[in-house]
Amino acid sequence: MFAVGYCGSTVGPGAFLLSGMSWRLLAIWVCLALASVAVGGESRAPDSLTAAMKAVWPKNRSLHFVFHGHSVPAGYHKTPRVRPFESYPLLAVERIQDAYPHAVINAIVTAIGGEDSVKGAARFEADVLSLRPDVIFIDYALNDRRRPVTEVEQAWRSMARAAKAKGVPVVFVTPTGAEDVRIDAPDEALEIRAEIIRRVAREEAVPVADVWAAWKAELKRGVKQESLLSQVNHPNRAGHEIAARTIAGFFGVD
Repeated sequence: MFAVGYCGSTVGPGAFLLSGMSWRLLAIWVCLALASVAVGGESRAPDSLTAAMKAVWPKNRSLHFVFHGHSVPAGYHKTPRVRPFESYPLLAVERIQDAYPHAVINAIVTAIGGEDSVKGAARFEADVLSLRPDVIFIDYALNDRRRPVTEVEQAWRSMARAAKAKGVPVVFVTPTGAEDVRIDAPDEALEIRAEIIRRVAREEAVPVADVWAAWKAELKRGVKQESLLSQVNHPNRAGHEIAARTIAGFFGVD
């Protein structure tokens, strides 16, 4: 699931030519058109990456999938317990591996518990790009709530540009949930950070794995938030599976 823009109600100077149903149909068409381009970059992995994943021995090679972020991709469930095999980096790679059985995929986690995007951006060159990744997934929104929005935007943008300068595909990951979040509230800090991530992704032509949208969809169909969390701000395996499915979708995996 990927980020979608939204339409305003402002009309142009030619609006008087349309009224009633005609105007409503046009507005719907415009919204759909905008939504189709609101994703940051391509919604699927680059052809060069999928080709490398499809290569068969002896023409294949090791691929580095790097997961950069805070405690959630680091694998923390109920702190201080770390469960990497029940967390989304390895769960996502397991799904992807099933779809690309000849790929040699190394899931490398550079995430640090308690870190936000400002600190993550500061070590991005040394700790992430130095690994010569084939793709990078970035997840910091939960901890970015404590940072000013200007700093958050600058940090995400700097990581996107640094990766692109090296020719490395990067995917922005919106957050998993937390108990103290007010879903869809316009002044909710997590909603604001998720929208910053989507906007920067659009502006930098970076794809978004919209985990937050997928998480909210589960809640809106009746799934209880507590059934997805191991503690107030960390998902359990069921919550991590939502993120894993969303990330695997970048590679065309259901």
